[in-house]
Amino acid sequence: MTEPLDLFASDDAAAADPPQDLETLRAQAAGCTACELHHDTTGTVFGSGPVQARLVMVGEQPGDQEDRQQAPFVGPAGRLLDEALDEAGIARDDAYVTNAVKHFGFRYQGKRRIHETPKAGHIRACRPWLDAELALVKPQVLLTLGATAGKALLGSSFRITAERGEPRAWNDMTLVPTIHPSAILRADPARGQDRDEMFAGFVADLRTAGELLHG
Repeated sequence: MTEPLDLFASDDAAAADPPQDLETLRAQAAGCTACELHHDTTGTVFGSGPVQARLVMVGEQPGDQEDRQQAPFVGPAGRLLDEALDEAGIARDDAYVTNAVKHFGFRYQGKRRIHETPKAGHIRACRPWLDAELALVKPQVLLTLGATAGKALLGSSFRITAERGEPRAWNDMTLVPTIHPSAILRADPARGQDRDEMFAGFVADLRTAGELLHG
């Protein structure tokens, strides 16, 4: 189990009071410069959803569209997530959605911004914001989307292929790891990946999380 970090452990913030609500936390996160990813982006992409959501979904990091629109899961992966949630019988509006890393990490390919997987330092820099979100929302079930989100909360030994879909206790919540919807979008038949099968497995994992909410 990975212990929560202290958001206000640094000397500069030692005198600060912990945030009492998500809007205050959002305002604080907007000015985050804890790692270099804040350069050349629109800004911090904070979580969205009900303050007292019983389900929190944690992805990897914002993509190009998320950075431009300043909202999580609004690009192609977000649309696929919406489709899967609908099939699993979970209303996205009932869930709080966020990311392990709050800034878009990318490289330029011509004029296009191409996603790059966050490094361990980026995850550590953003972890206090995620911990604070979870402390304020207090969900019953936590769904991690993809390897980066899983490792952010479960440690570097986490392996998504071996552990996905298996609920486990995490702090005061039940955590269910699954794949990131972008992995379905990148399904490669040449590597034996069938998009329909991957989507069905993703929906099954979401149903597992949904059943825990009603258990």
